Amino acid sequence: MAGLRRGWAALRWFVTSLMGDTAYATYVDHQRRVHPDAPVPDERTFWRERFAEQDRTPGSRCC
Repeated sequence: MAGLRRGWAALRWFVTSLMGDTAYATYVDHQRRVHPDAPVPDERTFWRERFAEQDRTPGSRCC
């Protein structure tokens, strides 16, 4: 049973990381560690800016 839980947790971590679900939390953690005096935008602003940046510089995206 413990192996099943570990396997499920690993799969969940992989999928959420792959889909970018943890991007805002990772960003907030980075901002607080590296730039403690800088304001941290709310999650809605973060995603708006992230998608706008992707639209400006698409790089190697497929679509």
